[in-house]
Amino acid sequence: PLNVLHIGFSDYGSIDQSVAVTYIENELANFKSKLSAMNIRMANFFVVKFAFGVNYYNYYSDTGFKEDPISRNMRPTMPQLLEINRLSKNYDLERLPAVGRNAYMFLGREKVIGTAKGKGQDRPQVLYLRCISLSNDITTSTGSERLVSIALDELERAFLDPRVLDSASSRVYLNVLADITQDIDKTVKSFKHIMDSLISKYATKLLKLRVDEIEVKLRVKDESLGYLPIRLIASSSSGGWLTREAYREYLDPITGQTIQYCTMTGDNDICILDPYPTSNILQLKRTTARKVGSTYAPDFLGLLEVSLINSWQTYLDSLGSSQTIPPSLFTFEELVLDRSSNELRPEKRFPGTNKIGMLAWITTMKTPQYPEGREVVIIANDVTVQSGSFGILEDEFFYKASEYARQRGIPRIFLSCNSGARIGLVEELKPKFNIAWKDPTNPFLGFDYLYLSEEDYSTLPAGTVNAIKKVNFNGEVHYVLDAIIGQANGIGVENLRGSGLIAGETSRAYNEVFTLSYVTGRSVGIGAYLNRLGQRVIQMNVGPMILTGYSALNKLLGREVYTSQDQLGGPQIMYNNGVSHEVVPNDGEGMKAVVDWLSYVPKNFNTFTPPILSSDPITRDIDFIPTKAPYDPRHMLGGTLSTDGKSFVSGFFDKNSFKEYLGGWGKSVVVGRARLGGINVGVIAVETRTVEQRIPADPGNPESRETIQLQAGQVWYPDSAYKTAQAINDFNNGENLPLLIFANWRGFSGGTRDMYNEILKFGAMIVDNLRNYKHPVFVYIPPNGELRGGAWVVIDPTINPNKMEMYADKLSRGGILEPPGICEVKYRSQEQKTTMHRTDPVLIELDELLSTNSKDTNNIQSDIQSREKALAPVYLQIAHEFADLHDRAGRMKAKGCISEVLEWKRSREFFYWRILRRLKEDNIKQSISSIYDNKLGNNEITQKFIELFPESLRTHQNDFTLKANKEIVEWLNSNSNAIDSYLSNIKKEFIRQNVLKLIKELTPEEKNELLK
Repeated sequence: PLNVLHIGFSDYGSIDQSVAVTYIENELANFKSKLSAMNIRMANFFVVKFAFGVNYYNYYSDTGFKEDPISRNMRPTMPQLLEINRLSKNYDLERLPAVGRNAYMFLGREKVIGTAKGKGQDRPQVLYLRCISLSNDITTSTGSERLVSIALDELERAFLDPRVLDSASSRVYLNVLADITQDIDKTVKSFKHIMDSLISKYATKLLKLRVDEIEVKLRVKDESLGYLPIRLIASSSSGGWLTREAYREYLDPITGQTIQYCTMTGDNDICILDPYPTSNILQLKRTTARKVGSTYAPDFLGLLEVSLINSWQTYLDSLGSSQTIPPSLFTFEELVLDRSSNELRPEKRFPGTNKIGMLAWITTMKTPQYPEGREVVIIANDVTVQSGSFGILEDEFFYKASEYARQRGIPRIFLSCNSGARIGLVEELKPKFNIAWKDPTNPFLGFDYLYLSEEDYSTLPAGTVNAIKKVNFNGEVHYVLDAIIGQANGIGVENLRGSGLIAGETSRAYNEVFTLSYVTGRSVGIGAYLNRLGQRVIQMNVGPMILTGYSALNKLLGREVYTSQDQLGGPQIMYNNGVSHEVVPNDGEGMKAVVDWLSYVPKNFNTFTPPILSSDPITRDIDFIPTKAPYDPRHMLGGTLSTDGKSFVSGFFDKNSFKEYLGGWGKSVVVGRARLGGINVGVIAVETRTVEQRIPADPGNPESRETIQLQAGQVWYPDSAYKTAQAINDFNNGENLPLLIFANWRGFSGGTRDMYNEILKFGAMIVDNLRNYKHPVFVYIPPNGELRGGAWVVIDPTINPNKMEMYADKLSRGGILEPPGICEVKYRSQEQKTTMHRTDPVLIELDELLSTNSKDTNNIQSDIQSREKALAPVYLQIAHEFADLHDRAGRMKAKGCISEVLEWKRSREFFYWRILRRLKEDNIKQSISSIYDNKLGNNEITQKFIELFPESLRTHQNDFTLKANKEIVEWLNSNSNAIDSYLSNIKKEFIRQNVLKLIKELTPEEKNELLK
């Protein structure tokens, strides 16, 4: 049928809509045959209610002219424009209220066919938002963002409806009625670019609202073909998260309805126009993952791509660059274990087809640091397979994937969402075993053993159980169970052995490659240990790390003590105790945090991350000045807004480059990563303000109470000393970061509690980790900062003289004790009085009187005492000043304790060139050491390195000034060919000497044979 019948009424009085619907249906039934003869497809009745608008009722021929309640009060063309028929085939639809005039919200519940996936309200749900737009600005970023924002607001309101389940997903459909006068190829490219930007910007909201598809239908003018309908779709239905595709529509020439739409990219067109399908395997897996508070593992790849796009946009915006984001920004191949070779190999396969609960991919990411691309291995629990538990196959796969990253020296990311080691029982024995009761008539007396009958025992495969044959007093044969083994592998202790395997592998990986864990949903037992063994952890708000579930602990305690997993291992525990380095609100932000961290990490274990362009000039002054009064060290590092909030007060590092980690733990020290002129560096600074350490109460102990301990600024406590040592280790292993320590410590806290809490152990760890540091370390005492006693000792450059250097600002101080302390020992009050009598004119005069006048001695002595008492505060200050003069930067430099005295405002430029110089010099020295099989001592390596330079620069080797650093770096940059030639020559000479040495050890006969 093609025709449509429209019948309108001016009003129908106060009749209820449902009554009107029934009345119209009855009347249409009388004219069914005539309507069919007239080829009527739809009868539309509309009633104009003055001051209230228009009511629409639609009756379709394919339903026998019964009213369609879903399209009630829709204009007659609206159901076709919104393609409602594609929804109703597989979903029972229910209209939900929508705010927008041209927006319609439907709650779809899957229709039950045969054995239902769910009953009633528990059936899988999808929220369908269907919209039309009369605007043609969809191809502009502003217009697209406006429409996406409106759509997300509509979905957010719909999710508040109690009829919508927490596990429901959502889809957005937009039919743009205005024609687009733009080339098709340009429209498709524009769509993909705009969608990249919008998905990146709204990733958090899209994840929260569980948007699985955004579909845009529009008509575009083509110069040769005229107006063509196309469909632009970002969908998660075929694997990946909101992957972008473009389709061309083909219409029925008579009805104008869409017959199918076909892909516009690739060689093989794929054509579809099916009803929206019911939950496929991917959708069911997504729902399962969402129920535990996570994202389906393969969808993290899409989130990573979105985060990369966001990273590039931020970087290009900071430079004010018109450069476009590189194509093929993120590519990946799944790693599959080949059982024949027992090795991993890349393979293309559809998501959701894995049989074990562990996945891995080798990815290539194009980042601002590596626009050509860098490889990263990603390992993930699949929480949809046996709750993400670790069985033997999962352990073996994890081990191989981690080994794959180690062998290539590339970063390894672990997406942790699991339930610990897999547990199980031999299920086939449950209906077979019997019980040997002490008294069969009274089971409360207990039993002697469990056994199998002879018949059941004979049916079991050999090795299923260990059993002892026994004949009881009735003559029955019992096979007494001694051990149940089973035929299945992976239900008990063997899984613990596998857990040990991957625990050891992760510990090794931390020392050999960059390791990072992202915790989402939950992480239990060995899953939690793997996160800690990899050291670096990002934790999602809903992602507890626990060893045992709270319900199991309650059973152990015999009462309901704990009410959630978060009490045991949520962010409020793990972030504050230093297990988690960073906490994020959702998985989208989690992947952004992963990409951010990777920006500070080199592409492999043996290199440094190349500097990137920075819009922050290295030659600028530092605006923020550290004061004697307590201040926020983050302002010193990254800058801050002025007190009026109108201008930016710059800090030491490039603007917006400093990122703090481990912020919830050891708060008297601040650690993080930053950039200086585009060079990545690790940062350790000192909190100068008093902070609080909170120790939570344990619900399992009724006597415990939350404890709040105050920690003074500029002091190392057990937690902050451990934090310092941990950060040094992280910067050193896999991140290969030059380290800048802004040293402003007065010492270690040595009270009874802190000594008991192992302050000595953690202070010693700082020394251990600095001694093993393989990259340049720069200790800088900032203005108005001080470095005293044991605090100086644990970061002195003599710990690792080949890598460490120390600098001091001209306004800084360094010494064993602070002036008041040293005056208590070395400049006491008696010596201060001696100084008074030597320098004060009044006392000098009184001393002379006392020596010459023997009659008035008592009065003179009384005057002297009064004068001494009056001068005591002044001369105490003088004593402190005298002691303080011993702690100035000038003395530190004169005694060879520091390399150079710096001025804070200009120190940024100094360290930029110094770090560049050390990185380049160390790289060449490492090449020289490798040529000589790492057998040369440091002095020998340095001597050969100096020989590389012309005479005019050889004197610069012990020159730490800015001028010398710049000259050395510029010479190294402009003489790469000469450097390569020099290294080649010394390698040839080394080989020649070795060959000669070997020849000398040959007998004459062996030499002759060799010459032949």
